[in-house]
Amino acid sequence: MIAPSPDVFALAVDLRLDMVPALRDTDRVVETLPGGLTNSNFKISTGRGTFVARLSRPGADLLAIDRHAEYRNSLAAAASGVAPQVVDFVPEAGVLLIEWLPGRTLQPADLEEPETLRAIAAACHRLHAGAPFVSDFDMFEIADRYLRTALDRKFRLPDRYLEFTAHWTRLRRVLSMDRSARVPCHNDLLAANFIENQGTVALIDYEYSGNNDPSFELGNIWSESNLPDEHLDLLVDAYFGGHDESLIARCRLQALVSQYGWTLWGVIQHAVSELDFDFWEWAMEKYRRAVITFDSPDFAELLAAAHCSPADRSRLSAPTVPKENKL
Repeated sequence: MIAPSPDVFALAVDLRLDMVPALRDTDRVVETLPGGLTNSNFKISTGRGTFVARLSRPGADLLAIDRHAEYRNSLAAAASGVAPQVVDFVPEAGVLLIEWLPGRTLQPADLEEPETLRAIAAACHRLHAGAPFVSDFDMFEIADRYLRTALDRKFRLPDRYLEFTAHWTRLRRVLSMDRSARVPCHNDLLAANFIENQGTVALIDYEYSGNNDPSFELGNIWSESNLPDEHLDLLVDAYFGGHDESLIARCRLQALVSQYGWTLWGVIQHAVSELDFDFWEWAMEKYRRAVITFDSPDFAELLAAAHCSPADRSRLSAPTVPKENKL
């Protein structure tokens, strides 16, 4: 596969944009967009239209990012109707070009609104009902890979991190039982990856997309915005079309998987990234919440509650929510 050479990352933004045919316009206007820890993102206005250019940064291999899979999965997500259209992909420049979506980027506080959570559940359902992605996502495998990288390179680990290895193994065993069919998932739905426009919610940024258990998607959404417990119930109920404690327990455990696994993402970024961002504190915020659950009686209770009946397994594979993702 074509990949950007290390020299590309040292080029000025305009030179990388010049490598994209759709952006070769002398009148283009480039605006820097906020956010982006593994990309630099720009709003590009030209005579042909308005776009977002995602310029990848070095180090994707350490973070389990496959840019070609991101591109192909972005195409599939767009076909499902919940993601922007892909305009171009120039791998040698490390640029993915997508259409600009007008609207408002959500904040974590927005997800505390029940109607917003219901719209998000519906948007996830539409994505999950679409064509399979070209890649899989398994946080257990990715975290194992991150841990090998951290240990091999002698990166700093949070205190007690390895003490929870047995807990991690129990999590893996329980969540592999009664697992639903894998569906195309985004897997990184922090609030900033939702765009709301006139009551419709779109999902953007497919770096970590891959076929996965939908309970990870829901648990990760809840965890990333640090929502109250009852909001996980609301999200899961809206997605599956009814209330079931075993499904909520599975999603809560998947939130724990997310917290413990993404901690190592932050550990690696803390060691290698040149960005002016406190990756260590980012990682520790997730890790502290994971430790609270690991050390609590809730952990054993969640493991016991997560076992599903045959009827539950059927519901996991066939969620029933409205197809419209309207607020």
